[in-house]
Amino acid sequence: MRGCADAQLAVIPHPSPNVGPRRNGATPDMIVLHYTAMTTPEAALDRLCDAGAEVSAHYLISERGRIWCMVEEEMRAWHAGAGQWGNVSDVNSRSIGIELANTGAHPFPAPQMAALERLMAGIMPRWQIAPARVIAHSDMAPARKSDPGPRFDWRGLARSGLSVWPEVPAQGRVSEAEFLHNAERFGYALRDDVTADDILRAVRLRFRPQATGPLDPEDCAMIADLARRFPVDRDAATA
Repeated sequence: MRGCADAQLAVIPHPSPNVGPRRNGATPDMIVLHYTAMTTPEAALDRLCDAGAEVSAHYLISERGRIWCMVEEEMRAWHAGAGQWGNVSDVNSRSIGIELANTGAHPFPAPQMAALERLMAGIMPRWQIAPARVIAHSDMAPARKSDPGPRFDWRGLARSGLSVWPEVPAQGRVSEAEFLHNAERFGYALRDDVTADDILRAVRLRFRPQATGPLDPEDCAMIADLARRFPVDRDAATA
């Protein structure tokens, strides 16, 4: 068994009933990061382990860096909901979900981020998950989700080799069509229930959280760089 027994981390097993097998023989090749939007990690733990709530995640990390494992990594947790990344629409079957105790209104403390990095440093080689496959909940569900939100340190995660960050070249022209094309190449799914504004909001939440206003040259240059260096593999098996 993998997960919930990492000798390098003091992971606390706390099994959730909200679990099932990964569909069609899938294995995880993504990590999806969330915030709990609840006042305490204990309240989040109760909800993630409540059969009536029908929601779970593989891991929960408190502000002080305490880690609970609710679902074994081989199994399918119920954390992602409706959405898509690349050609993957059953994100639950292809991902490991990590919840971070945070209301969405305050920064993520250093002990929590350190615990997250240690946890991911074990998960990623274990399942051969590339840094470009570490995404926000808002990336795969841009019309309805905003977690882990504008206060999450994606750049720091990328510096540790656990995610990706754009190298913005000289800015060019603004083209919504090119922006959306490159966003799709990077992994954002252009669906009937997702607008261009939803995609821009999700991109900025992750890479330019202080940006406002309409699409601008930096948005276009940034997503073009990400699409060039980290194009999603659309020939991979779907789930």
